[in-house]
Amino acid sequence: MKFLDQAKVYIESGHGGAGAVSFRREKFIEFGGPDGGNGGKGGDVWAECVDGLNTLIDYRYQQHFRAARGGHGMGRQRSGANAEDVVLRVPKGTQILAEDNETLIADLTEVGQRVLLAKGGDGGFGNEHYKSSTNRAPRRADPGWPGEEKWIWLRLKLIADAGLVGLPNAGKSTFLSRVSRARPKIADYPFTTLKPQLGVVHTMEKEFVLADLPGLIEGAAEGAGLGTRFLGHVERCAVILHLVDGTAEDPVANWKLIRKELKAYGAGLDKKPEIIGLNKIDALSEDELKEKLARLKRSARKPIFALSGVSGAGVAAVVARLYEVIAAARQAEKGETKEHADD
Repeated sequence: MKFLDQAKVYIESGHGGAGAVSFRREKFIEFGGPDGGNGGKGGDVWAECVDGLNTLIDYRYQQHFRAARGGHGMGRQRSGANAEDVVLRVPKGTQILAEDNETLIADLTEVGQRVLLAKGGDGGFGNEHYKSSTNRAPRRADPGWPGEEKWIWLRLKLIADAGLVGLPNAGKSTFLSRVSRARPKIADYPFTTLKPQLGVVHTMEKEFVLADLPGLIEGAAEGAGLGTRFLGHVERCAVILHLVDGTAEDPVANWKLIRKELKAYGAGLDKKPEIIGLNKIDALSEDELKEKLARLKRSARKPIFALSGVSGAGVAAVVARLYEVIAAARQAEKGETKEHADD
């Protein structure tokens, strides 16, 4: 299945049905009076968060969604039928934005959430509605109210607890395959990962979701390489795991480069908790490892984890630290939710 995390679609709710002008005409019934029914309501357009989807690929092949018009009213006081609604089914983590691609309409983060995107028009009144003691034979009937139409953007931000960032060939995909059952493409050339990959990590009888993102390069914020196209998936993460290639000549420069791109992207990514891992230590001598760890620790001013995604050395410690940060974030979120409920 192809991965698509952004789509622009056109939606149009249904127009209301027209009311009817009709009079009762039966044998032996004189002056039967008006009996024109009301028009039916046009269909609404909804968005619903459903389980079992992880891409917006369905909206690659269909971009226009129109609800049906309500049925017209008829004689004998028969109202038109209400039209069926149109439901856009989207994966968990989908944001719905206005045509300007900035104004947020809804953020669907839980399965079962629904949001009304375009309300169908109400049906028009038939002449039976306008009957009164002073107007016994009205010939007035209303057309249905028009529906709404608009362009909207669907933007998927994967629901992951932790995000993997780093330069191409930093060993992110190898790390993901080591700690989860995910099987991303692994090769000895850059940009083997062209779309985000998710893996479920089990630790301490608990689990969390880890997202592997395509590698960033210098100038990614300006569109170099794959740009920052997929960094939106890190916005929901509680922690960032920044893997640095230990075999690089200057790991400190590589670390600073990625930090610069995260800051340029915005959305608070540079302020998220960061765990730094010096990867590929199995290819370093003991002296090289000590020197690069010391330099990186001095620049980052935080602990540095030494690990190897190939051999598995140091991986358990990184996973344990990731879960500590994620658990703390979950606890804080529960506390905020409880405070809002009490209010």
